[in-house]
Amino acid sequence: MSEIIKKHLQGVSLFKELSEEEIQPIVEISKMRMYKARSFVFMQGDTLDRVFFIHSGKVKIQKTDASGKEQIVSILQDEEMFPHSGFFRKGSFPAHAEILEDAQLIVIPIVDFEMILIKYPGLCIKLFRVLGEKIVDLQNRLEEQILHDTYARIIMLLLRLCKSNGVQIDDKYKITTHFTNRELANMIGTSRETMSRTITYLRKNELIATDEDGYFLIDLNKLENEII
Repeated sequence: MSEIIKKHLQGVSLFKELSEEEIQPIVEISKMRMYKARSFVFMQGDTLDRVFFIHSGKVKIQKTDASGKEQIVSILQDEEMFPHSGFFRKGSFPAHAEILEDAQLIVIPIVDFEMILIKYPGLCIKLFRVLGEKIVDLQNRLEEQILHDTYARIIMLLLRLCKSNGVQIDDKYKITTHFTNRELANMIGTSRETMSRTITYLRKNELIATDEDGYFLIDLNKLENEII
């Protein structure tokens, strides 16, 4: 199992430049865990004591407010890590992590992970870059929320999903995760009804389609032209 963990961690951008000698201590504090679809890795508010790297499967990160309303923050897949906050301080998980597809996760106790970061300053720099990218993404989403109407925000969401959860097939992008209209709506804070009407409109105008398995097929160029 340790060889599987090592091979996977060597593919994670955070660890790619580490030598065999440098990565071995990380492998020694890592464990592989299996999670079934629809199970939770942790709940919002739980003590933040672990960091996770996805070996296989997909994980949905979502927040819940005091009224019970859900906001989907991101959909994560192979070689991504989570959470992206809570290092070098005591705290709690800022969101729920739900398994979308049966998953194998590499789990590292956060205290041990912090000691590795202290030992290898280069890892700290890489981690800060990852966190910086997340901050830029959140800033872009806030800008979308403030400056654009709901139709444009739905278009931007679909474009974002093409890049984060899509694969190119001929002249279209296939989003490789099934999303309900409610889940899509929760990603940008709109209603399920509004999302449903917009998706129907986009289908009628041949901007998006679905394949025989129900996955979205998206014409990236046509969608981008909708918000130019």
